[in-house]
Amino acid sequence: MSDTGARWSKATAYPDMWVDPEDDPRDDGPAPDGELGALRDCLTGYRMTLLMKCEGLDAEQLARRSVPPSTMSLLGLVRHLAEVERDWRNWLGHGDPLPKLYGEGDADFGGAVPEQAVVDAAYRDLEREQAGTDAALAAHPDLGERVGEDGVAIRELLVHRIEEYARHCGHADLLRERVDGRVGQ
Repeated sequence: MSDTGARWSKATAYPDMWVDPEDDPRDDGPAPDGELGALRDCLTGYRMTLLMKCEGLDAEQLARRSVPPSTMSLLGLVRHLAEVERDWRNWLGHGDPLPKLYGEGDADFGGAVPEQAVVDAAYRDLEREQAGTDAALAAHPDLGERVGEDGVAIRELLVHRIEEYARHCGHADLLRERVDGRVGQ
């Protein structure tokens, strides 16, 4: 059950929004030109949305599981996305893959325990892995270029990243509402 027992939003202008438009950090002006800019902008928006959904919660709230037997939590999502950012870099090259951050199987979710050190490490891991993947992709500005052993197009990799964050932002909506009742886009 939620801590507040009622659905709520910080927004005052539109009650179905997470924050009021003037306070929304995702709105940084006009959309960029071109397909590459649009894809990067969309990814940035979803990354920010995930962090916004986690904002203001303590370690226990971030690690709180959705419903048994699921291991999903907001902290687990942060750890999972750090893990998949790292894995996406494996798609770019040849040779030995980067090692897993948290171990095999469900370790990214299973290891999401309510300890501040685990929370802090998860956010550092996510930031580092996002930067690493962004830097690796910056070397491939041609969206049609095919890379890695499977010959995946850079466009496909960027779209898949957006899809992954979008799906998990939907999970984050439900997880956050379960934690404290906060709702919004």
